[in-house]
Amino acid sequence: MYHKPVFLKESVDGLVWKPDGTYVDLTFGGGGHSAAILERLKGGRLFAFDQDQDAAANAEGMDLTFIQANFRHLKRYLKLYKVSAVDGILADLGVSSHQFDVPDRGFSTRFDAELDMRMDQQAKRTAKEVVNTYSERDLHQLLGMYGEVKNARTLAQAIVAARTNKSLETVEDLKQVLSKFAAKGREAKYYAQVFQALRLEVNDEIKALEEMLEQSVELLAPGGRLVVLSYHSLEDRLVKHMINKGKLYGEVEKDFYGNVHLPLKAITKKPMIPSQEEIMENSRARSAKLRIAEKQ
Repeated sequence: MYHKPVFLKESVDGLVWKPDGTYVDLTFGGGGHSAAILERLKGGRLFAFDQDQDAAANAEGMDLTFIQANFRHLKRYLKLYKVSAVDGILADLGVSSHQFDVPDRGFSTRFDAELDMRMDQQAKRTAKEVVNTYSERDLHQLLGMYGEVKNARTLAQAIVAARTNKSLETVEDLKQVLSKFAAKGREAKYYAQVFQALRLEVNDEIKALEEMLEQSVELLAPGGRLVVLSYHSLEDRLVKHMINKGKLYGEVEKDFYGNVHLPLKAITKKPMIPSQEEIMENSRARSAKLRIAEKQ
């Protein structure tokens, strides 16, 4: 299977409140969420975004408008279709199972492949470029911030030292460096943290998420739903802040009289987390958090 969506029923239940409305699936992937949304629509429209060329083939024959682009361009592309407001936006963040399972994409630590990690295969920057050209300071910063790697400074120094002898070209090249710094028995988690940091940098995922969240708030019609599945604390923190504070950073803004006017109202007061049963069926669900909000 291309990709088994996490929280499929819950996310679509939270999203589709108006069967004749206009909806957006920002992370089409294998089309699992889109197929479930289409089953609920009666006279509605669905737009689906995905920057990954592999995803386009999955949209063939589906009654939707597929847009091969990063979701940070949401507003611009909808404007081309003369859409200025929508009734629901769904985003299932992170990497699809398909991307992890295709060895030569370089997302997984399970296979040896060139260090790539591009979600958009037309993009220029790869993980190989990041590990071989970034300064020690920049590597330290991204490993600490995006991967929450405890010994980020030491690892950054080791990567720079290793590449002076030989360019780090493949997953195995990088793992050889990482293996010296991973705690015994916790190698897989350590590798995953480092690969997450590189992937977020290669695809500029945090900045793209910020831009998407700001545009989503603008695009949602009153009563419209924002449904976001996130898989690590950096993503979830931004989504939570946008829902609870009406902005990505800082505190809630009040008017002259001290009143707070928030654009979104949380439908899920706390994020939904998967049951043990769902985790058993789909290991990708382990770190998932689902938040749903409504435009006021």
